Amino acid sequence: MDKMWASFIGMGLMVLASFLVTFARVKLKGVVRGVLSAIAFVILLVSVVYMILSII
Repeated sequence: MDKMWASFIGMGLMVLASFLVTFARVKLKGVVRGVLSAIAFVILLVSVVYMILSII
């Protein structure tokens, strides 16, 4: 059961990261766009860790 929840969290974080990047590219400009994209990248890295943990 723990592996299932880890994979759900990983997938949810990936979706959140993709929405953040899309929002940043469409609606924002300048430094705020870069900061939000960086935050999305960190969220994507965390989701990859969760997905790897769900496999192990």
